[in-house]
Amino acid sequence: MTEQNDRAPVLEIEVLGIRLDGDRAARPILDGVSLTVRPGETVGLVGESGSGKSVACRSVLGLLPSGAHTSGQVKVAGRDVLSMSRTELAATRARQVAMVFQDPRASVNPLRRVGDFLTEGLRAAGTPAGEATARAEELLQAVGIRDPRGALRRRPHEFSGGMLQRVVIAAALAAEPALLVADEPTTALDVTTQAEIIAILTRMRAERGTGLLFVTHDLELASAICDRVYVMYAGRIVETRGTDELFDQPRHPYTAGLLGCTPRIEPGAPAPRPIPGRPVSLAERPPGCAFAARCAHALPRCTEEAPALARHGDGFVACHRADEGITL
Repeated sequence: MTEQNDRAPVLEIEVLGIRLDGDRAARPILDGVSLTVRPGETVGLVGESGSGKSVACRSVLGLLPSGAHTSGQVKVAGRDVLSMSRTELAATRARQVAMVFQDPRASVNPLRRVGDFLTEGLRAAGTPAGEATARAEELLQAVGIRDPRGALRRRPHEFSGGMLQRVVIAAALAAEPALLVADEPTTALDVTTQAEIIAILTRMRAERGTGLLFVTHDLELASAICDRVYVMYAGRIVETRGTDELFDQPRHPYTAGLLGCTPRIEPGAPAPRPIPGRPVSLAERPPGCAFAARCAHALPRCTEEAPALARHGDGFVACHRADEGITL
């Protein structure tokens, strides 16, 4: 956890809306999403599959669904990504922000050596070949790859999933970006390797002062590494606050439901309680609160009027009954 951070944000998403044409989706993919990440801060973005997490984080690099219509702003280091030219966007991706995807094997060319993958961006930025290779060795050593010089000569299939994810993280850090976006980077890994990858990301953030946007469906994982958490449902932020407060006293029934789904190993801990029903699909646009059909505490008002994201304590919640401190 970081202390209070008053430095200018490295990422500001302001009232971001992303929608497709009416025949492709009944509701927006993202609806008025706002979030910030400051230097040296880890911010979590959590929710079930289909909530819009990955679309939100990919928008930071200007990677939008085909034919998407956008509104709002996505500012990286104070500049709006959505209004950039191709040249400006390429420069931002090369220097300001980097991304670690869920599947490391989808991020690398299986036919090229790892050394080519790591040095390509450095050399494109004008770094001499010898310096780029030395830098690649340093990065591999920093992420815990043994024999980094030998690793540069190997191809992706010669690495395990966990080792290859380390390589991808090293590549993401090569240009020393101000912001690192991690889209469920540990989902395909075993628990031990997952812990090692999280330790690497946490250490790099602390040493380099990099802002980290960490996307996950695992609330327990978010609680371990994040300073603040945004909870998404059906394309909207439904709750955000400091990690400790959010986990101690969630104010939105969806947040409480996600916590109730988490298995506990403490003696006498209750069994996981799944959230009833299913997430809202893009083909559906229910009136009122999108979570109302799955909520045990819904009132008639909830199916008629969508709650606004309003301040409650040190955070924000979109629930008509947030003042009651509901838990599931």
